[in-house]
Amino acid sequence: MSRSGGKALKIGLLHSLIRKDEKMLLDAFKQAGIKPVMIDDRKLILDFKTAPDVDVILERSINHSRALHALRLFESAGVKCVNSFDVARVCGDKMLTTAALYEHNVAQPASRVAFTEASAIEAIESLGYPVVLKPAVGSWGRLLSKVNDRDAAETILEHKTILGSYHHSIFYIQEYVEKADRDIRTFVVGDECIAAIYRTSKHWITNTARGAVASKCDVSDEIAQISLDAAKACGGGVVAVDLFETPDGLLVNEVNYTMEFKNSVDTTGVDIPGAIVAYAAAVATQ
Repeated sequence: MSRSGGKALKIGLLHSLIRKDEKMLLDAFKQAGIKPVMIDDRKLILDFKTAPDVDVILERSINHSRALHALRLFESAGVKCVNSFDVARVCGDKMLTTAALYEHNVAQPASRVAFTEASAIEAIESLGYPVVLKPAVGSWGRLLSKVNDRDAAETILEHKTILGSYHHSIFYIQEYVEKADRDIRTFVVGDECIAAIYRTSKHWITNTARGAVASKCDVSDEIAQISLDAAKACGGGVVAVDLFETPDGLLVNEVNYTMEFKNSVDTTGVDIPGAIVAYAAAVATQ
């Protein structure tokens, strides 16, 4: 693939480990006739003024902090990034995601933020048990706590305060949503919701990383619209949106900016990595 003028398109792939998702992206690059410039975030040295000689960087780092700082410095040096630093900043922090969704009137579960154990107890009881305590920064369904009563709340809050980093002393509290053993994950690329899966599990956490089973979900108009609204609220680009089904309609649970799709390509029949590569190539030529 070439830019206008015949010069070969140069796309950087910012990565950590090469997981199955990245191997699928490499296959998609090959099919598109693009040889990506491999950028290992474990070997990066950034000087605040220069960046790799590429037209765009596709971010696939596992570590949120590395991704966030690298994207900021790449953009400062004039390189386009997918996703952008702003998208990574908002989607990488659940409080910032929630704020962005509220600002754009996107339906989501009721949430509270508190900064002390006492105020967190008050916030939890204003929502009513059970609630879910989440780290503001985190992924793969880790360190989530379903809190069923005051005794559990006091114990978990104390442990977070004493044993956690400062991030765990900022309490993000979300109402617990009954979801009939499943949620929906959608995949948004640019202006299109290209695919969706159900994630089903008897456990209340329905991440596939925690053992949930993926099955195809047809993309209805309602699913597409709320997914696109959520993506736009967080800055657009290439994101996965997690949805809860409720009697009153769909709610956005989270928006993910370095989305995993390895369990969803065969399930949906959609070439998700191919769509990501095509989007990155389009951004490079804008």
